[in-house]
Amino acid sequence: MTVQYLIRGEDASAIAASVETGILAADLAPGDQLPPVRELARTLGVSPTTVAAAYRSLRGRGLIVAHGRRGTSVSPQPPLPTRPRASAPLGVRDLGNGSPDPELLPSLSDVLATLRLKPRLYGEATNVPALIEAARRYLEADGIDCSSIAIAAGALDGIERVLQAHLRPGDRVIVEDPGYSAILDLLKTLGLVAVPVPIDDRGPVTAGFVRALAKGASACVVTPRAQNPTGAALDGARTGELRAALRDHPRVLIIEDDHASATAGTPAFTLTDGSRRRWAVVRSVSKALGPDLRVAFVAGDAVTVGRVEGRMNLGPGWVSHILQYTVLTLWNAPNVQKMLRRAVHTYASRRNALLEALTRHGIEGHGRSGLNVWIPVQEEAGTMQALLSCGWLVNAGERYRIESPPAIRVTTARLEPGDSNRFAADLARCLTLASNRTV
Repeated sequence: MTVQYLIRGEDASAIAASVETGILAADLAPGDQLPPVRELARTLGVSPTTVAAAYRSLRGRGLIVAHGRRGTSVSPQPPLPTRPRASAPLGVRDLGNGSPDPELLPSLSDVLATLRLKPRLYGEATNVPALIEAARRYLEADGIDCSSIAIAAGALDGIERVLQAHLRPGDRVIVEDPGYSAILDLLKTLGLVAVPVPIDDRGPVTAGFVRALAKGASACVVTPRAQNPTGAALDGARTGELRAALRDHPRVLIIEDDHASATAGTPAFTLTDGSRRRWAVVRSVSKALGPDLRVAFVAGDAVTVGRVEGRMNLGPGWVSHILQYTVLTLWNAPNVQKMLRRAVHTYASRRNALLEALTRHGIEGHGRSGLNVWIPVQEEAGTMQALLSCGWLVNAGERYRIESPPAIRVTTARLEPGDSNRFAADLARCLTLASNRTV
C-alpha cells in the first residue's frame, strides 16, 4: 500500500536518511509503497537523479526493494528494528509464522537447572570441545566432511559470515526461487545480486542451475531439505546432477542451509563431495531444540571456516557457553532423543495430512519435507483476505518470490489432520469464489 509518510531532504543522503527514519519509527512498514522517483522529485523540488541516487543507496543496504514497473517498496525484512509480525486476530488460526510446535520442543528449564557452569573469561577456548565432537559425529553420519567446523549464532548468522568471508558487493549468488525471504533480504543488505533458479519438489531444477552458473555466479545457496517456503528436498538423483554441473565451476562457493536438520523428515544429501575449494554446510538446532537456542554448526573448507571464526573473534567473540552446554546436554538426553523422533514423525504426518486434504479438493500443494506447504494460487492478496474471513492467517508468497508465480505458504507444524480438512475445504471455496468473480 502507498503510505502518507512525508519524505524530506534536499540531497540524496538526506532523502535516504528520511526514509530510514520512517522505517525505524515504524511509520514506513515492510511492504509499504514509496513514491515514484519523478513524483518524489517534484514534491521535494530536486532532480530525479537525486531521488534515484537515494533509492539506489537504500536498495544497496537492503532497506527497499525495486519491483520494476510495480514501483519501489520497503523491504519485507529491512535490516532495521521494525514492528513485530502482527499476531492473528481473535478467533483466527495463525498458519503463517513458520515456528515449530512448542509441544514438540524439550523443556529448557529442566536442562538449565542441571548445568553447573563456571564463569567464562576472555582468552579461553571459544567452543565447547565436547559439543564440537558431537556435531562432528552428527554431520559425518550424513557424509559431510568435518575436518573444519565452527559454531555460529544461528543458521542465518553462519550463512552471512560465509558470504562475507569470500564475496564482495556486486557478486552474483544463485538462490532458489521461491526461496527463504531472509536469505533474499540478506543478499540485498550485503550488496549481492540474487540469480534466481526455479525449483521443484526435488530442489533446484538442473537446467536452470546450469544456466545460472553460466552467468558467472560466485556462490550458490541451496537448501538440501525442508526448503522454505516449498518444502522441497534433494534426492540422490538431483544431487548427482547438481554436483556434475558444479564440477565445471570449481571456484563457485557452495553454501548449504540445513536449517531444519533431522526435523525435515527426509535424509540429508549434500552437494559437497570433498573436491570443492570453497564450501560450507550450515546446520541449525532451532527447529529441533527451539529457536531461542541460537546455535548452528558451520562445516566447511579450512579457509572458509577459519575466516568465519576469525570474524567471529572480532565481533561477539563466541557463542555463549550457556547455549553450547544446553545443546550438548539436550543431545545427550535419551528422553530428548525420543521427543525428537516423535517430532519428526508428527511433522511429517501433519504436513502429509494437509497435502492429502488439498488433493481431495483438487488443489495443488507442495511439501516434500519440513514444516511448510506451498500452494500455487492465481492471486495472493485476495486469497489471503478470503482465508482470513474464514478464520485462517497464511503468508503471501510474494515475499519469497523473484520470478516464480503467485502462491501462499502454510505452516503445518501445529495443524492437526482434522484442521487440515477444514482448511482445505475453506480454501477450495475461496478459490472457487475468486474464479467465479473473474469469469
